[in-house]
Amino acid sequence: MTLLQTTSISVRFGGLQALDDVSIGVDAGHVTGLIGPNGAGKTTLFNILTGFEHTGSGRWTFQGQQLTGRPPYRIAQAGVVRTFQLPRVLARMTVLDNMKLAGANQRGERFFIALVRPAWRAQEQRLEARALELLEWLGLARLRDDYAGTLSGGQRKLLELGRAVMAEPALLMLDEPTAGVNPVLKQSLLDRIDRLREQGLSVLFVEHDMDVVTRISDVVVCMAQGRVIAEGTPAEVIADPAVIDAYLGTHHGEHA
Repeated sequence: MTLLQTTSISVRFGGLQALDDVSIGVDAGHVTGLIGPNGAGKTTLFNILTGFEHTGSGRWTFQGQQLTGRPPYRIAQAGVVRTFQLPRVLARMTVLDNMKLAGANQRGERFFIALVRPAWRAQEQRLEARALELLEWLGLARLRDDYAGTLSGGQRKLLELGRAVMAEPALLMLDEPTAGVNPVLKQSLLDRIDRLREQGLSVLFVEHDMDVVTRISDVVVCMAQGRVIAEGTPAEVIADPAVIDAYLGTHHGEHA
């Protein structure tokens, strides 16, 4: 089943055609890798799908619902949650509080209900239990009371992944999840993404490390100069002459 579908999305910034008639689909339960050279339009597409930028033309749907032009919080409420290449943690809050804040549909966030503690206390306890469960899964439980600003770059990426999962998405969008992460934490991140797929969560991610792409992707989409130039299994895309010419180049032999 197609979970997300973009149809002929085009965006121009002044004289630059950032996206040109981009149509892709993301299937439910699949991990889809989005690759391409710098300037290919990957980040622009990510920003459009999460409401941070708007299309010039075209549209996109998620679970059959038209989300073109919706603000980021509405898109997140619909089930599309993203991370960023540079993790955006709340540095002066604890790791546990960062996680709890990401919980969906919190009653205590409503003004009048917040004044009546019994109305939201039980949900708060469930959210804390879920946050602790995810921190244990991420290997961050021992840091629960540390300020998020003291974490390493790799730990921040794990925390941001945990916060995204805490929001209970139907589609998780990861922007270069392994960039700048040491090999040990990179392996930890990949293992977690594998586990999310096993649990039925759909993932769309941008990545430049082709070893990562080929290991965890079910489907790979390659973009260049704002257009989709190839789509298929990792093996099919890596072997595509257009992808080799536009992106892999002389490094192709390293991934063959």
